[in-house]
Amino acid sequence: MKKLYLECYSGISGDMMVAALLDLGADQKVLRKVLKSLPIQEFDIRISRVKKSGLDVCDFDVLLNAEFENHDHDMAYLHQGKKHSHGHTAHEAHSHSHRGMKEVMEILEKTDMTRRAYEIAVKIFTILGEAEAKAHGTTLEEVHFHEVGAIDSIVDIVAAAVCLDNLDISEVIIPFLYEGGGTIRCQHGILPVPVPAVANIAAAHHLKLHLTGEQGEYVTPTGAAIAAAIRTSEVLPDAFNIEKIGLGAGKREYERPGILRAFLINTPVMPSHVKMDSIWKLESDIDDCSGEVLGYTMECLLDAGAREVHYLPVQMKKNRPAYELCVLCLEEEIPIMEQIIFSNTTTIGIRRCRMERTVLTREIQIVETFYGAARVKICTVLDGENSESVKRCYPEYESIIDLSRKSGKSYQQIYQMIVEEWNKAI
Repeated sequence: MKKLYLECYSGISGDMMVAALLDLGADQKVLRKVLKSLPIQEFDIRISRVKKSGLDVCDFDVLLNAEFENHDHDMAYLHQGKKHSHGHTAHEAHSHSHRGMKEVMEILEKTDMTRRAYEIAVKIFTILGEAEAKAHGTTLEEVHFHEVGAIDSIVDIVAAAVCLDNLDISEVIIPFLYEGGGTIRCQHGILPVPVPAVANIAAAHHLKLHLTGEQGEYVTPTGAAIAAAIRTSEVLPDAFNIEKIGLGAGKREYERPGILRAFLINTPVMPSHVKMDSIWKLESDIDDCSGEVLGYTMECLLDAGAREVHYLPVQMKKNRPAYELCVLCLEEEIPIMEQIIFSNTTTIGIRRCRMERTVLTREIQIVETFYGAARVKICTVLDGENSESVKRCYPEYESIIDLSRKSGKSYQQIYQMIVEEWNKAI
């Protein structure tokens, strides 16, 4: 099972997606066999290499018979409203090739592909159908429209599903879809970019759109539906290895080169006793607060869940001695931490930065001693030349002082006693 990262800086379309997956190594023979089994024969495909901004890029092209040509890549028509050379508009040329969801599902059921590829294709078509139905004020069962029923859209979606299955993709990371602006001419007339279907898909499936301000449609309805159907995460790992890179070519010529870059990635395998995550550091320099205020603020921060709070002496402007407050916390805890700092101190600004960290996994255990129960933190580390796994015991502060008060023994005596009892028990 593999992890895929899609870098959609030039948007995404069906043909770009298929080309990128083919460039990653999806089997062309498997794809051609499936497409040949489609119960529609008014097309052929061409897989080739093209140059985009000087880069060698894979191109997947659905070649339609003349009577079904929709000219979706005709830039003059899309953005200047000109008619095609044969005198028909896209609406006139396409009016007889409309299919609804029922007809599309029948086509998929008759196509020779794996169960997983079939399910991916159905999910993509359903997302696209729901978005178009909403845009046109009808139902999924009743909607008939070019985007779902067009031959090239059917081929693109089936091909994408087959390639994803063939590559055994299990996770797909898509942080953003970059989209243009302005207007575009389609079957229904002149529409704003992003077109309604794309906007509906983004809203329904929480896809993040980044509007570039450039003129043009970078994200097609088919591309958006594929992204929504296959995305499992929008967050890249903090660190990852790149296994392979695939470049898929788009057909439209815009300011950005039409390239969809796809990465097969894996994350470094960490020892079971170690994990990598991130933490946030909040800082503020304070030169006009009393020690009592700073002490109370620290207590409040720790009570609210801060992982660490400390003060460092610093020299500020006008030679004022001051303290730098440092707080370590999780991202979701930032608002409450900042509220505590602003409410209790005189600071008017807080710096923040994200920090990666490596931490030992730990568990809390209870150790029974002669003087009572004590909580201990158990961590596993690699120790010695042979990197053998060794467990270490760290008694909790509160338990140590509690037993010290009960027994009259010193802090160090109780600490050692707890560790010795833990060692006896393992």
